Amino acid sequence: MADAPDGQMANLHLDEPTGEMVSKSELKKRQKQRANEEKKKDKAAAAPPKAEKQKSAEEEESNLTPNQYYEIRCGKIQKLRQIKKPNPYPHKFQVTTDLRDFLKTYDSIKTGEHRTDVEVRVGGRIYTKRAAGSKLVFYDIRAEGVKVQVMCQAQEAAGPIPFEEQHEHLRRGDIIGIVGYPGRTAPRNRDHGELSIFAKEIILLTPCLHQIPSEHYGFKDQEQRYRQRYLDLIMNDNSRNVFITRSKMITYIRRYFDEKDFVEVETPMMNAIAGGATAKPFITHHNDLNMDLFMRVAPELYLKMLIVGGLERVYELGRQFRNEGIDLTHNPEFTTCEFYMAYADVYDIMDITEDLVSGLVKHVTGGYETKFHTQIGEEYHVNWQKPWKRIEMIPALEEACGEKFPPGEELHTKETNEFLKRILKKMNVDCTPPQTNARMLDKLVGEIIEEKCINPTFITGHPQMMSPLAKYHRDHPGLCERFEAFVCKKEIVNAYTELNDPFDQRLRFEEQARQKDQGDDEAQMVDENFCTSLEFGLPPTGGWGMGIDRLVMFLTDHYSIKEVLAFPFMKDDQNQWKDKKTAAEVVGIRPMVEEGIREYPRITNPPVTIPDEYYSA
Repeated sequence: MADAPDGQMANLHLDEPTGEMVSKSELKKRQKQRANEEKKKDKAAAAPPKAEKQKSAEEEESNLTPNQYYEIRCGKIQKLRQIKKPNPYPHKFQVTTDLRDFLKTYDSIKTGEHRTDVEVRVGGRIYTKRAAGSKLVFYDIRAEGVKVQVMCQAQEAAGPIPFEEQHEHLRRGDIIGIVGYPGRTAPRNRDHGELSIFAKEIILLTPCLHQIPSEHYGFKDQEQRYRQRYLDLIMNDNSRNVFITRSKMITYIRRYFDEKDFVEVETPMMNAIAGGATAKPFITHHNDLNMDLFMRVAPELYLKMLIVGGLERVYELGRQFRNEGIDLTHNPEFTTCEFYMAYADVYDIMDITEDLVSGLVKHVTGGYETKFHTQIGEEYHVNWQKPWKRIEMIPALEEACGEKFPPGEELHTKETNEFLKRILKKMNVDCTPPQTNARMLDKLVGEIIEEKCINPTFITGHPQMMSPLAKYHRDHPGLCERFEAFVCKKEIVNAYTELNDPFDQRLRFEEQARQKDQGDDEAQMVDENFCTSLEFGLPPTGGWGMGIDRLVMFLTDHYSIKEVLAFPFMKDDQNQWKDKKTAAEVVGIRPMVEEGIREYPRITNPPVTIPDEYYSA
């Protein structure tokens, strides 16, 4: 490159930081820029360090483990228990407003409108807490199955506790009382505000010591839902709705029988003889009398004795106990409804069954058609409207098997036993020992007929040997006047014209005793007191029993019975509470010594031994 002329070089100046030759104006510009940058650096160095944004207590606690949270929370609540500011467990809060009524009554309030002249006092559980600075807090609370927003502003605060102290101790899961007025928020980014309670005072009524699951992830572990049903109900509206539906069903059934002049009764749950149904009983022991007793498997015999005594229409809703397998449709204790009606027969009972159940379905669901999903995802469309289909057992088996069955009066013989074993093999149906005629027939019915019963269906014409308490059929020897109602392949009702002949009843019980000798643990024993009652005269009577739990399953679309029992039977989990400290132990509270009571060291959940026979594969 050619050298610059001498005149131009004379006008250039050295920029020392870069070593470049630049014009005087450019040099001044660069020097000024560097001076400004130095000033900025000096100012930044002299400025105090920027304060980091402080996390809220709730945000910090969200990173704790459940045990850490529990111990810290117990300590804070213990401090409140001591200083009583506020008292974390007050005796009373006057609730004047049902949250469901609040949502209906004030739904018409317009955006930005406040009803400051109306005082509402509600109680509920906190599900979410959101703070917008120190002067504004929002809560979502739930009560009676509904949710409402609570808006708390410092300028609205009233009561003896300052605003900050009202809210600093509150966490998700706490039960609180709210005193305020109705209104609708006026958000800047939406046209329509949310109906809310504008709180003047928030009162802690009961703290929750544990972290409750987040609403995003929920509480879905199936086994834990059954073991901790209280938490399941807190977190899952579906579970709550199941038990409300169950209650409505039981109320409807009671009202139905009350309106037909039935008398509701209560019969013993412990008996010297396990009678009334073909089932294996639980055994308990009475210490004072030093005698074993059986938990009832059915109330049938007692109810029929009441009919003998002149209570001509009786029913009982109650628990039964059967020491049998636990599966998707069976629990060791379950609820049934049984009724007995003098001067009625099996055909009258069929009509009552159709009327009761179809009316119940309409009452609970609003229609006659429901859907039910099985464990493997099959969807059944069920029409409960009467009349229901009726199937005769033996003709249906003959059609399916392609063979003529022995006549009814021979179904109990050894020859029929061999015939049924051959039919089982032909139809590829398994029947575990003991292979009595009754058990083999029951297996065939289950595999061939019940599998086709999706809509409500009556199966009728049972052999007498399968029904020791049912009256013989008036037209078909060897059969009895009995029906079972099936829905979605499962039995929901069993009923018959009651056997009132004391001579015949004795023979039936002796046949049951013979089956027990063959190894059938479920066969019934002879109840001498019941036989004696029949000798005083049981009028012609129709009897009926329905499983409440199974019907609830169908109407709430649950294939597992555990979903419709508030506290289903669960095998003991020895590790569930292992090493868990109580709230009192966490904060070091010791029990007060009562006069005359020795103090013993606390034993944490001693193991409970349950015999193996209480469980079944």
